[in-house]
Amino acid sequence: MRASRQSILLFLTPALGGMLLFVFMPIAAALLISFTDFDIYSLGYFERTRVIGLDNYVRVFNDPVFWTAVLNTLYFVGVGAPLTIVVGLFAALALNVPALRFKRLFRMAFFLPVVTTLIAVAVVWRYLYHPRYGLINYALISLGIEPVDWLGDPQWAMPALILLAIWKNFGYSMLIFMAGLQAIPPSLYEAARIDGAGWWQQQWYVTIPQLAPTTLFVTVITLIGYFQFFAEPYVMTQGGPLNSTLSVVLYLYQQGFRWWQMGYASAIAFVLFMMFAAISIVQMLIRQRQYGQLI
Repeated sequence: MRASRQSILLFLTPALGGMLLFVFMPIAAALLISFTDFDIYSLGYFERTRVIGLDNYVRVFNDPVFWTAVLNTLYFVGVGAPLTIVVGLFAALALNVPALRFKRLFRMAFFLPVVTTLIAVAVVWRYLYHPRYGLINYALISLGIEPVDWLGDPQWAMPALILLAIWKNFGYSMLIFMAGLQAIPPSLYEAARIDGAGWWQQQWYVTIPQLAPTTLFVTVITLIGYFQFFAEPYVMTQGGPLNSTLSVVLYLYQQGFRWWQMGYASAIAFVLFMMFAAISIVQMLIRQRQYGQLI
């Protein structure tokens, strides 16, 4: 028994050592830095670093740009995540129709943006969004509609990034939903048809309830990814215009690696962590209450 435990510890040591070295120690270092004024001048001379206590955290909560970034992130998550899930679900339902031909071709076409690098995608979409020569504005002009400065107008910049994110990410949700659809027993649909249920009724009373665990998984994964809203504004708008697409992660990056205010950036990171932890705890309590009522 003792030899078995030693073998287990021996096999776990590399993984635990890697986590300690590359996960827990950087987190601990960032937490310590958040209580200092660590900046670019402190990189060469650590003695220039001063402990300032909770000043960075007070600064975060009094920073209007930070709260603008929080609202932008919530806007992106609140609109983009549900639309991505819905589009992925409808694409999966469409590809699950038995009479549809060339299913593999459609699956590959829908999933291709997911594995395509954002830089390549951004080059194409920046051309599509071009205020003068973009194909989207060309289509609007042909319909008699005034062209839109998609990435230069604060009103339209965030919707433009949301549209890009939906197009790029719905293919992943689609594949997960297709796997869930294939796990639904055909006998349930047969019983529904015998009872006189139409196609929409079958989807509402059979497909959606049976996909509840899959939908929960897709929702959690999508929310986690969308809360890390960074690459789209970094590549497309740099947070502009007028901070209308500035996200919390992009603001953190700007403070840490553009202005080299490492202490303040670390404080932003931990405030963001506390916000996510609070949301997770509330969600967990709600789920426990729902399951308790069901039991």
